[in-house]
Amino acid sequence: MNSQSDEPRDDKVAAEMEASLAKLPKKPVDERELARRNPHGGGDPLEGTIVRVADNDVFVELGPRMQGICSRDDFAEAPEVGQQHHFMLRGRTDDGLLVLSRKSPREPINWDEVQVGNEVSATVVGQNTGGLELKVGALAGFMPASQVDLSRVEDLGAYIGHKLDCRVMEVDRKRKRVTLSRRAILEVGAAQERKGYVSQLAIGTIIKGTVKRFETFGAFVELRPGVEGLLHVSNISRKRVNDPKDVLKEGQEVECAILEIKNGGRRIGLGMKQLEPNPWDDIDRRLPSDTVLKGKVKRLAAFGAFVEIEEGVEGLVHISQLSSERIRSAGDAVKVGEEIDVRVVSIDSLAERVSLSRLDSQGHVIGSPESEASEDAPAAAAPRRGGRDRGGDRGGDRRRDRGERVEDVSDPDVSRNQRSGSGTNLGDLLRRALGD
Repeated sequence: MNSQSDEPRDDKVAAEMEASLAKLPKKPVDERELARRNPHGGGDPLEGTIVRVADNDVFVELGPRMQGICSRDDFAEAPEVGQQHHFMLRGRTDDGLLVLSRKSPREPINWDEVQVGNEVSATVVGQNTGGLELKVGALAGFMPASQVDLSRVEDLGAYIGHKLDCRVMEVDRKRKRVTLSRRAILEVGAAQERKGYVSQLAIGTIIKGTVKRFETFGAFVELRPGVEGLLHVSNISRKRVNDPKDVLKEGQEVECAILEIKNGGRRIGLGMKQLEPNPWDDIDRRLPSDTVLKGKVKRLAAFGAFVEIEEGVEGLVHISQLSSERIRSAGDAVKVGEEIDVRVVSIDSLAERVSLSRLDSQGHVIGSPESEASEDAPAAAAPRRGGRDRGGDRGGDRRRDRGERVEDVSDPDVSRNQRSGSGTNLGDLLRRALGD
């Protein structure tokens, strides 16, 4: 290729370099910092963060007042802004940027050059049940399946023949084997990406994600690769949800509101029910006190029964108002799924609580004087033995209905015997009547 044909290309590259350099901070290299971090003048790697990728040039921030430039060809995969890598110092540009390289120190040729923590290039030459077999220069390497990627890899064979950037995790000189991790390299870049992504999020933001996995307390939603949020079971729906799998499916795309961001974005709380209309907003207007309506028993507790009176709205009927009889548990009076008539006693919309009372068949609140009067009505209408009114012994009628023994003190013989203290009782009278 002649020099005339090279000139336009060189001019173009120079122009792109100049434009790219203009966007970097104009800071001189801190020679003392460089000497501290690279004391052997090129023998030890420097850690840096990619800040810009332009054409074939990768611009790297090495630290305060330290910028460098590296060829894109030094990366096995396309470099991205925010990723961190180790670089070797090769010189300087006329503009004062450090010229960096990632190639030469990445393929150790003997055991003396490989150390735990080193970043190396390794070629995948095979696989086994536990992971991948690799070559690190002339050395044998092994990578567990869990260390190949950030998530589970189903087909390890797809990596055979590929060169991977890895970190040395263990050196077994007796077995002449190096244990490697690609995941450790990816996690550094993922952490930088997470930090940049999370910094753009805010509480109240509505975002889409994909349901990845379930726990008993909720579902984890992937917002982007490497970034997950927790959708707690209490925030899935306005309706009560006991198991997140009853409402969601793995792989389902959902829309959520961000409720909290903690620990630098490692903990993100999400909510779906916050995007639904809130039935508690105007419940005081819709259901004022003394409103009578039907409800369905949704769950039982030691102190009463929770009854759904509207979709997403449950109220509590205390155990003392579930039955006119004395009961040991709410299940003695009602069953889950049963429909009952209730009356609104009070509403606390801020605390999202409703107090209810149960109504009897006549529409009276159980336990109220009206309800007791309606229970006593048949007894009051029935004549007493001997034609007398039995209205004075309503309590005895109710006790008889429950199977309790009650002596009829209206019987003149019984009353007379009780007054005289003769000891004759109702049993003696019955035996005499029967000719005993």
